[in-house]
Amino acid sequence: MSKKALSLQPLSSWTGVQRPFIISGPCSAETEDQLLTTAKQIAATGKAHALRAGIWKPRTRPGQYEGCGDVGLNWLVRARQETGLPITTEVANGAHVEACLKAGLDFLWVGARTTVNPFSVQEVADALKGVDIPVLVKNPINPDVELWLGALERLNRAGITKMAAIHRGFSSFEKGPFRNAPMWDLAIELKTRVPELDIICDPSHISGNRELIGMVSQKALDLDMAGLMIESHLNPDAAWSDAKQQVTPSALAKIIDGLAVRTQSSENKVFKDTLSVLRDQIDQLDDEIMQRMASRMKISEKIGTYKKENNVTILQVNRWDEIVQTRVSMARAMGLDEGFMRDLLRLVHHESIQIQTRIMNKVEEKV
Repeated sequence: MSKKALSLQPLSSWTGVQRPFIISGPCSAETEDQLLTTAKQIAATGKAHALRAGIWKPRTRPGQYEGCGDVGLNWLVRARQETGLPITTEVANGAHVEACLKAGLDFLWVGARTTVNPFSVQEVADALKGVDIPVLVKNPINPDVELWLGALERLNRAGITKMAAIHRGFSSFEKGPFRNAPMWDLAIELKTRVPELDIICDPSHISGNRELIGMVSQKALDLDMAGLMIESHLNPDAAWSDAKQQVTPSALAKIIDGLAVRTQSSENKVFKDTLSVLRDQIDQLDDEIMQRMASRMKISEKIGTYKKENNVTILQVNRWDEIVQTRVSMARAMGLDEGFMRDLLRLVHHESIQIQTRIMNKVEEKV
């Protein structure tokens, strides 16, 4: 994939904060007292750099708490006055943007349910034209890097240069230990395509369970993400929305204190020299792997031709099962991850099938 050029300002330049930038606050602004009390407790920890709270809450099904509405903006403004923390909330349409700008919020974020809809993103972008305010963009609920990138591009074209992405995981039919599958490779793909873009992780929405937040947060920082958005509530179990994934301000402080913050590089000469040698070894091995893979696919071509001549089907289930069992067993013995090997075998098998399919369906030219 080619790299995309966006006109962006680094996160640190408009926050004044070095990594990691921490945003915290309740999932929803429920009452003025709940928001102010939570904000003061968060500020007292000294661990957060900004305060978040949902004012308009798009819910999957009706009948659940859907936010306090515009009045919550006044609560946020008061929380800023009493704590000194910058304030932010989610916007989903032009009216939300206008209300936030009128109230004087410090920055905004576009939620996952909005990112998935280019019409909604464009409406938000149109409302922001000519406005100098930072905007964060969450990934769409479905695993689609193009939609995520498209939302960033629309806002950038509207003149927004103070931007960052938020990785909050992706919805999946198959439910595992996480509420939203992290799919870290998609966040890495976005960063690869837009290197100048800072990414913040939302471990609360990835986890769906407060017990996993610390682990997900550390993973995000180890992948060079620039910050974290962690939901915090004065009484999480009594929260009106997403109770299981919120932590108390004191628990937030423990999570932050427990994180190892690593640098992108080191000036240590021995480290640099050793890393250079190891990377050279990786490059050589990659060359060998690609050469071997090319040779393997050449053999797949010969197999496809032979099957066609003998009118034999491409897919041989017994052979495929044999490959998986023997290769996975061998990989396990060599200390390789079984899941990784299964994924690799599926990719190689898929390419072999594609090669043989082209051979089988090739129409011979008549002389």
